[in-house]
Amino acid sequence: MAIDTSDFKSGLAIYLDGEVCQIIDFQHVKPGKGGAFVRTKLKRLRTGATIEKTFRAGEKMDSAYLEKRPFQFLYRQGDELVLMDLESYEQVPVEADVIGEGAKYLKEEMEVVALAADGQVLGYEVPNFVELAITQTDPAFKGDTVGGGATKPAKLESGATVQVPFHIGEGDVIKVDTRTGAYLERISKK
Repeated sequence: MAIDTSDFKSGLAIYLDGEVCQIIDFQHVKPGKGGAFVRTKLKRLRTGATIEKTFRAGEKMDSAYLEKRPFQFLYRQGDELVLMDLESYEQVPVEADVIGEGAKYLKEEMEVVALAADGQVLGYEVPNFVELAITQTDPAFKGDTVGGGATKPAKLESGATVQVPFHIGEGDVIKVDTRTGAYLERISKK
């Protein structure tokens, strides 16, 4: 289906140079002189690379229909993650690199969404926020402050390491943003 720049919205998938790209961010710009244009930030779904492209206002392109299919993370097998298609129950090994940085925050039974276009899986989305228990971190010492921005490394049950405030301890369950790897809040205390 042909669309133009006035149809842009975050999450929309389009064909660009024969590849499926998803719009992450866009901005309509109307300069004092010259024609209006749209500045976009796009994600190439096959490679995960982020690119920036400028389109003339009203420029036409083809939209891509993205099918989202639910998968469940089962276990790690070396550098591969074994996912199960929740519709067909087929188990599929996927390289951790294909899933990207978010792969290190996955624990068993978490849901992953496969993005497919033209019957071919192009990429995977992990949840933006996950709740994980801390398996190892240094204990807090008397005099450590809760505020002030001081942090320490903490190893999570998924194997990833994040920076947490000093008052967080082993066994605590915390919320992490998988896009940035940032600690957000403590969910429960041991």
